[in-house]
Amino acid sequence: MRRQAAAGLHRSSDRRMQPKTGTQAMTSRAARIDKATVSAGSASDLPLVEARGVSVGFTTGSWLRPQYQTVLCNIDLVIRKGRFVTLLGPSGCGKSTLLKALGGLLAPSAGKVTINNQPVQRALAERQIGLVFQDAALLPWKSTLANAAFLCRLVREKWTADAAQTRAREMLALVGLADSEAKYPHQLSGGMRQRVSIARALALEPEILLMDEPFGALDAITRDQLNFALLRIWSQTRKTIVFVTHSIPEALLLSDEIHVMSTKPGRIIESLDVDLPRPRSIETSEETRFKVYERRLRALLITGHGA
Repeated sequence: MRRQAAAGLHRSSDRRMQPKTGTQAMTSRAARIDKATVSAGSASDLPLVEARGVSVGFTTGSWLRPQYQTVLCNIDLVIRKGRFVTLLGPSGCGKSTLLKALGGLLAPSAGKVTINNQPVQRALAERQIGLVFQDAALLPWKSTLANAAFLCRLVREKWTADAAQTRAREMLALVGLADSEAKYPHQLSGGMRQRVSIARALALEPEILLMDEPFGALDAITRDQLNFALLRIWSQTRKTIVFVTHSIPEALLLSDEIHVMSTKPGRIIESLDVDLPRPRSIETSEETRFKVYERRLRALLITGHGA
């Protein structure tokens, strides 16, 4: 089924959309992927993460009257190396559940997830996956440097203390905390604590970084600052990032592609390649194309939430 929005957005058979004006023809999916890749830099066309037919459900109720609740239904998703990908949707649509399945923290009821063509549990065991959650979860008795180096010391058995600290210092400098390595969590702002959690995840040198609404609990100004800090980090490292949010402007500012999810059960209803030039700035949100995307995403969320 093909639909055309008044703003000039076209829907393709695989749910990918690009904004067009006038009678300009819709490009092929391959051409759009190439264009998005060029705009993002040197990202590879090779799939890094693949989810095929992923469903997740839970049994609820009493043992006398058990009820099966489907949280995710038949998710197909391919994430290419070096891309910034966002899962966008309302609360309760299964964004975080899908992220946990992609990270090997939750086994699907059906389907499978692979990373680099291997089972996700193997990728997790090999420390190919970095995780950042809304709660920074820093150890209060450890300094900023010790927190950033903690996972390196814990899971990289061959790393010496000096090697772990050297790596942690590099990542703290990357996130803008080079001058705060001696401070303790209670001496850091909420935004600074989240920077430490990002540095801690990056210190493991993961293939992919999974971020579950990492800035959701922060005030608007701090959130904006961290969004731009994350864009800078991504541009320097080219890590593949999968980011969860319910904020449309945040998704558009950060992403190469956005997968819109709906509720009852959770599923991907639309996938959008974000054709906005990089590097992005505060002025990006004032561009006409940004507003076109924003209107389309809002309409999809309203429709999907009521589905």
